Amino acid sequence: MTHVHDTIEKLQKSSPAQAEFYQAVEEVLDSLQPVLETEKRYRSHAIIERLVEPERQIMFRVPWMDDQGMVQVNKGYRIEFNSALGPYKGGLRFHPSVNAGIIKFLGFEQIFKNALTGLPIGGGKGGANFNPKGRSDAEIMRFCQSFMNELYRHLGPNTDVPAGDIGVGAREIGYMFGQYKRLTGRYEGVLTGKSLLWGGSLVRKEATGYGCVYFAQHMLQDREQDLIGKTCLVSGAGNVAIYTIEKLYQLGALPVTCSDSTGTLHHPQGIDLDCLKRLKEGRKAGLAEYLQEHPQAEFIPLSDYPADGHAVWRISGQVAFPCATQNELTLADAEALVANGCLAVSEGANMPSTQEAVDVFLAANVSFGPGKAANAGGVATSQLEMAQNASMQSWTFEEVDRRLQQIMAGIYQRTRDTAQAYGQPGNLVLGANISGFVRLADAMIEQGLV
Repeated sequence: MTHVHDTIEKLQKSSPAQAEFYQAVEEVLDSLQPVLETEKRYRSHAIIERLVEPERQIMFRVPWMDDQGMVQVNKGYRIEFNSALGPYKGGLRFHPSVNAGIIKFLGFEQIFKNALTGLPIGGGKGGANFNPKGRSDAEIMRFCQSFMNELYRHLGPNTDVPAGDIGVGAREIGYMFGQYKRLTGRYEGVLTGKSLLWGGSLVRKEATGYGCVYFAQHMLQDREQDLIGKTCLVSGAGNVAIYTIEKLYQLGALPVTCSDSTGTLHHPQGIDLDCLKRLKEGRKAGLAEYLQEHPQAEFIPLSDYPADGHAVWRISGQVAFPCATQNELTLADAEALVANGCLAVSEGANMPSTQEAVDVFLAANVSFGPGKAANAGGVATSQLEMAQNASMQSWTFEEVDRRLQQIMAGIYQRTRDTAQAYGQPGNLVLGANISGFVRLADAMIEQGLV
């Protein structure tokens, strides 16, 4: 423990005021104790000291002009965390909350998530504190072009291949790709999440949500249960939540909730997926408008949330899918889920459960799929897009989905088997962290001091 404590203490001094990053590092390093104690080579090669420091941190200003002719300035980031297993891979997030600590937390999680997939990809993350909400297409285009004016020099199909994330969808990827092509004169697979018209992959939009459900399915199978007939709680109303709900219906479950920045929607008869897609993918409207088509549903505004957590987790359900944002599921939320008979939690977002909440789930024998394992379907399908681009092929929806199911099954098996091997069966947090760490650490040792 002293080794881990000293590492975190040094990190807090060298990277001050980055609370989410410290949280992610502490969660991982604490669970690595069994392997660090038995495998002394990781200590002698200073693996954890090297892992917590990114290989490269790029910060830059992003000046752009709004529709009123006023110059605006945002801050851009790309954290190239670790390339021991392949080119840096991880999304770009455009959101006002973005700062160096958030991007480093996401990038640190990404290296373990990518290692768990078994695919040849390293870990990175990036973004900007730009808010695309309320901006015109022209403003978003000008911002994306300015963002790429700096970022392009750090990218390449075998160097760093970003994808989308919160605030970055096919539109933003398109504008950035166009600027990259203009600046470099090259048409290559340097971004994933592209339009199907010019190199994108089928299932990419659905992949994180689908994969999260496939992971939950495996957890339930080990409990000799399945999703059929299960009442499911989903938070969020973006791509991950929408396609989690879609896959739950396909597998016979009943998703009854979703949420956005305005509140939580509860429809005991089941969320109307077509209505949700019209609101969120079409009109970009708030969830309260759902009641216009379904007055029997309940909308809980943000002002009515419990002081110690999130309204969605106080509703009764057997399987929970936190798909919104980090630290959305608190200690009190976890206690409420356990009291209501929740069997499994599969994280669709990155670190959506606080450490106290995770401890409650593990103590209560709730099957808990940590985000770095359960939501790896998105980055896995990004790598499948890279493979299609490199071979100049386009696979069918069924082929990509089949590969996604195989990847998620492999992630679950590696995670479960590692937890068992280290004497903590069912602790998928430990299993995911150690499994990803060993693959990364061994590659780093073999490649020397780089």
